[in-house]
Order: sequence, then structure tokens, then C-alpha cells
Amino acid sequence: MNGISQSDPVESVDCGRADCSGRGGLMIKKLLDGARGCEYIIRVQRGISMENSWQIVRRYSDFDLLNSSLQISALSLPLPPKKLIGNMDREFIAERQKGLQNYLNVITTNHILSNCELVKKFLDPNNYSVNYTEIALQHVSMFFRSEPKWEVVEPLKDIGWRIRKRYFLMKSKNQPKERLMLSWADFGPDKYLSDKDFQCAVKLLPSCSHPYIYKVTFATANESSALVIRPFNEKGTLKDLIYKAKPKDPFLKKYCNPKKIQGLELQQIKTFGRQILEVLKFLHEKGFPYGHLHSSNVMLDGDTCRLLDLENSLLGLPSFYRSYFSQFRKINTLEGVDVHCFGHLLYEMTYGRPPDSIPVDGFPPAPSASVVAVLESLLSCEALKNGMPAVSKILQMSLFSDILLTNSEKPQFKIPTKLKEALKTAKECIEKRLTEEQKLIHQHRRLTRAQSHHGSEEEKKKRKILARKKSKLTAFESGEEHLAKYSNSNNSAGSGASSPLTSPSSPTPPSTAGVSTIPPPPPPPAAPPLPPQMDGAVHPDPSPADSASREALLSSIQNFQKGALKKADTCDYSVPRIS
Repeated sequence: MNGISQSDPVESVDCGRADCSGRGGLMIKKLLDGARGCEYIIRVQRGISMENSWQIVRRYSDFDLLNSSLQISALSLPLPPKKLIGNMDREFIAERQKGLQNYLNVITTNHILSNCELVKKFLDPNNYSVNYTEIALQHVSMFFRSEPKWEVVEPLKDIGWRIRKRYFLMKSKNQPKERLMLSWADFGPDKYLSDKDFQCAVKLLPSCSHPYIYKVTFATANESSALVIRPFNEKGTLKDLIYKAKPKDPFLKKYCNPKKIQGLELQQIKTFGRQILEVLKFLHEKGFPYGHLHSSNVMLDGDTCRLLDLENSLLGLPSFYRSYFSQFRKINTLEGVDVHCFGHLLYEMTYGRPPDSIPVDGFPPAPSASVVAVLESLLSCEALKNGMPAVSKILQMSLFSDILLTNSEKPQFKIPTKLKEALKTAKECIEKRLTEEQKLIHQHRRLTRAQSHHGSEEEKKKRKILARKKSKLTAFESGEEHLAKYSNSNNSAGSGASSPLTSPSSPTPPSTAGVSTIPPPPPPPAAPPLPPQMDGAVHPDPSPADSASREALLSSIQNFQKGALKKADTCDYSVPRIS
């Protein structure tokens, strides 16, 4: 490899909102220039665990191919342009690396693009290299060996957002003109029912009768997946109505960049919202977990909304909005998840597009103040901190309380007692996993904020200033300690000089006993040199009394005369005497 390796890493970027397989989001850790011309090493991390990361090598041509495939979304993506001459220049490579990192940032922070199969295969080819349509066809063929009355007309490619969930247009041999839609999906990470309870619950779905639940024609399951057959609706879902899309078009084409953004009329918002809340209340009272509310899971039948995909929670599939509510620890029950997802749906019905971010700081003008009041109770910062209200409380708000529902169909959904207990246990397990994930995310965010704060330029300046102050304080304390020691030694010297001349340190007065040959006393020792004066240190002046005593001592030593000493008589008793 003979390229240029970029040593300064690009900041890590959150990559993707939610993985349809339940493995969590992706994170681009670094994009480094590789070698062999135009190769780039992309370090990818799934979720918040550093251990779950890997590297992939991509050329510019791979980015270009991905960008061409994503043009179906009609989004303007910032892929750096091609350059045929001078594309190995050092400055050009560094600039292109920044451009490609920005391109990945834009893709992976888009909620729809980050979940699409094209992006997943680009960033994680090992886990997304198989053809899921073929796998789904194999499973469907095995299912229909015992049910020969069904026939596959054609696959409905990419009409949904889940990678491992596939759709087929079907027909019954008994009624060949009636069009049906089959959905197949394998198990997700939240599948906690036993195989026996799971198959019992899936086969119970056709018996569910509710004016706001879309009818299931046939449902069955095996040890790894399930399929459900419903009537095919040419009008499509509530999301198709909002975005004015065709139901059979690919998900990216329908919803990524609508030509016209326009919300629904106030009466539609009130009616559809009331119908959806009523069916959520029904499922909550029955103890049936849902957690998968979004506008693509609401089928339109005239002026009536009907809920889809009740089997998702049984399969253990992650929610479309999981990456949003997993950030907030107060949304820790499936009932709370349903209410929060209803907030997203209500925002989409009102403004014709999803919210830019959660929580929503300010809401644009709405058809009615009562709409904003409901949205504030579900999507505002205060609501997410305090938790979601119950469905019954939202139904009492002025936006929905005056809506009268005229449908006379009586709801019926009989769940055996034993299965109801199994569903309750599975629901608790789903909520426990969500709570644990929220705790890990919360800890990771606190650590990231602390590291970011500690490494900011402002904090670095503060630490430098504190270090200087501490250094000066240490030097000042050291100077004061040295000054105190010097003052003590000075006081000791002054007290010795002021002692009287008859002290042991002074010369002994001569005696008159005889002549003495005692030599004169030695000169006094020289005074030690003064220590060097420190900057900022203050030394006290000697007192007047000490100066006078010192001068008197020096004068007596200088004026000493040996001849002035009197002769003394001595008696020598050192010689032995004989009497």
C-alpha cells in the first residue's frame, strides 16, 4: 500500500437510528485514507460497545455506487465529486477524506437511510450479504406445502423498511380475483415466548375482531419465523395518504423526500387520532403487547384507520422508533412506548413530515392549539423527563374528547388465560431489556459529556491558570518557611553577643598569684555569610540593643593589651612533696 495514512482521526459519529435486526445502531469511528490509490479504511462500531466494532475497506467507486443506488430517495447527498487528474495529491486526499466522512454522517443520521438494506450492506457486508427475498420464498414454499390453496403472484420488493421482513402479492385459488398480501419475518431479539405459546398466539390473530384492527386472513408459524396473510389495500396506509405515495413503490422512494409536504385537515387528525387511541386502549386492557405504532402500520379503509402488524411484538422485532425512546429512561413500558409513538404519528399527521429531532423544542403553527397541547404532552422535553400519560388521559383532552365514533362492530379478542400469563411474562422481559439498554446509553452519554467537557479548550485554559496559581502559592509558602528559619537563627546569634564579659566565652580575669604564660584567647569565629535574599522576601532589621552589645564586644577585643595584665603568684602543687 503506497497511499497516505491520515493520523488525525475524524470525530466519531452516531450512525443509524435503529437496526431492523435488533442489533443496535452503527457508528463510524474513523475514516482513514488507506493506500493503493483511493482506498479508505472505515472503522464501524455497532451500538455503544467498543468491542463490537470492525473495519472495512472501500474505494471511492464503492461510495459512488452506493450514492447511485440511493438516488431513488430523491435526496441530494453530499458525495465529493470525481477527479481524474491530481487525485493522489496529499491535500486533495485529505480534503476528500473529510468529504466522504461528511457523506457518511449525512446518510447514517437519516432515520430512513440508515435502516435501508443498501447502507447496511455497505457498512456491514458480513451480516447483510444474503438475499432475504430468496430466503423468504423458501420459507413461504415450505409453509404452503400443507396449504396448497395459496399462490404467490409476485414479490413486493422493498415496500417496507425492515430488511428481514418480506412482502408478496398473493391470491387464493378459490378466489383468484381477490388480491392478498403476505408478510414473512424471522425472529427478533425480543422473542421471549416459548415455541408452543408463540404458535398459539400467531394462530389466534385471525380470530381478533375490532373495528380499528386490520383483518388477518391467515397466520401460521414455525420454529424460526411466521407469515401472515391480509387483504391487499390499493389505497395503502396512512403514511401513503400523508406523503401522497403509491403503496407498491419502494420505501425510500415513497417517504425519503416527498415532493409536497402538507399535513392532514383538522377533522382527519381528530378522527384518525381518536380511532388509533381507542385500539391502543383495547390492546392495553387485553394485556396484548404492541409497541409498533407508526403511520406505515395504520391501514386506511375509507375514513377508518385500522392497525397492522400485531404479530411484530410476538416475533420480538424492534420498533421503528426504538432509537428515539431508548434515549429516555422514563419511557420504560410498552404502554409508554405506544403513547410516545402516537406522538410521532400525530406530529406527522399535523405537519406532513416527521419531527427533525426529539425532544421537540418548539412546534410550528398547527391547525388548532389543542393539537399543540397534545404534542407538548408527548414530545416536549418536560414530557420526556416526566414520562408518558396514559391513553385514557389523552382521550380526555379537548382534541379527541368531542369525537363520536359511529362504528357498531363489537370488539372480540379472546386470549386463553395460560397464554395471557405467557404474554405478560414476555412483556416484562421486553421492558427489562429496554430498561437495561436505556441505562447503558445513559451511562455512555454521561461519560461522553464528561470527556468532551474535560477536553474542551475552555477547560484546558482553566487548568493552566489553576496550575500557575498553585505553582506561585507553593513558591510563596516555601519562601515564607525559609524566612522563618533565617529569623530564628538570627535571634539566637543576637542573644549570644549581648551576654556579659564574665561569661564562659569571654577571657578569664588574671590572678595576682604570679606570672603566667597563658596565651591570649583566640579571635572569635567569623560570622557565617548571610543567605542570599529571595525575591519578595522581607528580612527584619536588627534591634538597637543588639547592635550596641556587638559594638562593645568588638571594641574590648580590639583594645586588649597583654602588658596591662597584672602578674600573679602561683603555687604549683603538681610536683610531689616529701615531708
